[in-house]
Amino acid sequence: MTLGVKRKNKVKYSEVVPSAEKWPIVQLSKNRKDFVELVTKSSIDNILDPNKKRSLREDLETTVYREKLRIRSNPWKVDPEDDRSYWKKVQQRLVDCQSLEDSQASKAEKELLQEIVQRYSEEIAGNFKKSSYRFAKKFVAFGFARLLNAARVKGVMALFSKQLDLDDKVNIIGYPDHIRELAKRGTVVMVPMHYSNIDSILVGWVIQFLGLPPFIYGAGLNLFNIKVIAYFINSLGAYKVDRRKKNPIYLETLKTYSTEALRKGCHSLFFPGGTRSRSGKIEKALKLGLLSTTIEAQRLNYQHDGEQAGKIFIVPVALNYHFTLEAPVLINDYLRAKGQERYYVENDEFSTSYKIATFLIKFFTKGSNISVTIGKGMDVLGNYVDDEGNSYNNQGQQINPRDYFITNGAITVDKQREQEYVRILGKRIIEEYHMQNEVFASHLVAYTAFRITMRRNPKLDLYSLLRLPEEDLTLDYEEFKANFKKLRKKLYKLNKKGKVRIAEHLERKADEAIKHGIRNVGMYHAKRPMVFDKDNDKEIRILDMNTLYYYHNRLEGYALEKYL
Repeated sequence: MTLGVKRKNKVKYSEVVPSAEKWPIVQLSKNRKDFVELVTKSSIDNILDPNKKRSLREDLETTVYREKLRIRSNPWKVDPEDDRSYWKKVQQRLVDCQSLEDSQASKAEKELLQEIVQRYSEEIAGNFKKSSYRFAKKFVAFGFARLLNAARVKGVMALFSKQLDLDDKVNIIGYPDHIRELAKRGTVVMVPMHYSNIDSILVGWVIQFLGLPPFIYGAGLNLFNIKVIAYFINSLGAYKVDRRKKNPIYLETLKTYSTEALRKGCHSLFFPGGTRSRSGKIEKALKLGLLSTTIEAQRLNYQHDGEQAGKIFIVPVALNYHFTLEAPVLINDYLRAKGQERYYVENDEFSTSYKIATFLIKFFTKGSNISVTIGKGMDVLGNYVDDEGNSYNNQGQQINPRDYFITNGAITVDKQREQEYVRILGKRIIEEYHMQNEVFASHLVAYTAFRITMRRNPKLDLYSLLRLPEEDLTLDYEEFKANFKKLRKKLYKLNKKGKVRIAEHLERKADEAIKHGIRNVGMYHAKRPMVFDKDNDKEIRILDMNTLYYYHNRLEGYALEKYL
């Protein structure tokens, strides 16, 4: 497989669908009431599926119990004012059902289910507004570009300079023209990696920059606590996701919302890893819940529309930064969860929460570039598609994904089969992440330094290694350089096989690439992962093994450890 465009020159993309009235998300918003009713009805049908192992009574009891627990242990300002009283009444009505005859109890339970699902559907549903979207689009492009200019052009007037645009900083590579073609022919589901709080904003800007119609996406309900942010998010196509709600009725309603939105042709954005990668590694296990809605939506399209059914395309997106602002906190969370009593966290002044504005200013005022790789589109079974949306198997033969949903000549519902399909799709996305990942010099210097330290201390486990004293964390430059070149050579071979991407700056002479990597790795952190010794440029000092481990992890999964 080819890796697509190596580097896109500065391009002004036209809008794929110039008329906002034809955007699927606009149509969904105009018919919001009908859509909520559709989600409610479909959710209820799924919950009442006679093939389910649990009874409706069990689902209701579990939901009431978990909702009362949520209200008691983790209430939010954004919660409905009647939250506590509502679920108290639901519990009482459920108790009252026990005194009814079976037929009457069943009817009462279904009425209760209808009410709960309707409440959830209303809560989840977004409310897209064209005017807010246009304003936010201009605001993001203007605001971020001004921050970049402030970083590169000194002086107060730099904020008003037009010297730099955001696309001067963000390199969009891979298959940007391909995704534009797919957006004309079907429904695109973008599935990016997830490392930083900046990811959703960055991907949102990329969608706008490429001239794609607005995407719907799930936004954490907690963000709606802040009125200004709530206004924009609610108006930009976001649907609300409350991660506190783990009950079966809510989860089914959320999945159904995604499925029906896809069937309406709304392009969607999922972070299939769920939360940010705590370890810094490329995701190995994905959350398959929302991802499964792509399979279900495609099957429903085939059931209802036959050969004319709209296709759903999965587009993996790899994100690369030289540094992640939250890295020290994330890696501490990961190590604490993995090591438990073997690991303890030292006090770190960096581990406090950042306000969104401060976060963005600090991120965009650093002189470090960003890479966004648009992967090649796939159908919901993980087969590559061409610009026309036609699917091809591993042998390059054109196939029809519809055939995968047929039993005895007809499209059928087979949940076990679809569960297997979503596992296959998840595996393919992970493979694509590794292939579309663009290796920065900062990743490779961190990997090299950490692996040399491991090789020197073969008897130490990870947690002992992280606690090595300062005098054991100095590396000889020539030894480091030799190992760096050895690993880079291996990456070149992987690149030729289409298994990874290489950043242009990594192809410089070894001394230049190493200096670039060390200068940029973790460049913001108060305690840098590694630096050149101030008094001896032939030595490299490791200052923070934890964050070095985080950045090292980006190259896990390529079997590089065999070469060092």
